[in-house]
Amino acid sequence: MLQRQCMKSGHASGLALLILGMGAPVVTRAGIDHVLPYDDSGIWNRHYQQALIYGLVGGEVIGAVWEGGETRWGRTLWQSVDSTVSSAILSTALKYTFSRVRPIDSGGDPNLWFKGHGNESFPSGEVTTVSSIITPVVLEYGREHPAVYALELLPVYDSIARMKVQAHWQTDVIAGFALGTTCGWWMHRNPDTPYVLRIMPHSIYVGIGKKF
Repeated sequence: MLQRQCMKSGHASGLALLILGMGAPVVTRAGIDHVLPYDDSGIWNRHYQQALIYGLVGGEVIGAVWEGGETRWGRTLWQSVDSTVSSAILSTALKYTFSRVRPIDSGGDPNLWFKGHGNESFPSGEVTTVSSIITPVVLEYGREHPAVYALELLPVYDSIARMKVQAHWQTDVIAGFALGTTCGWWMHRNPDTPYVLRIMPHSIYVGIGKKF
């Protein structure tokens, strides 16, 4: 059963990877991508971007370990962990495969693909991560508590911030949002124990918080 589920997950992830990889250069040629004026001030400051990503990743891991996998909230957090891990692997593969030049180094040309090591603009890894973390939570609780949908503002903010510091093109952040959301959706629909939780000790499955 586990082997079949992993194969299905791999097939879905591979399909998402293929669609994103084939579609991005086409969209680029359509003229969507352009360089935004550089802005590292106020809420767009890099420190706030880092605080968001580190806070979300740290929060999901600490919360998942504390809560365990026996409660609804804990299970959802572990699905977010699964989503984060899988989307990180896929986004890294895309970055190395397409080696796109970042806006700040491009001279304004968004068509610089396959330029080798060090060029990792496509897709946005941070937007991918933010989207992958919030998606299981939104899918699990959004209908009952509509305010949860406000979490979708986090990847929107991060997308704008990453473009304002000229780290990513428009298609980079769109692809990151799509990839993270797809991984989050796939992990949320998994009817069995979240994948990463399966390799954790029993104390983690139960939840550290239950010992206190």
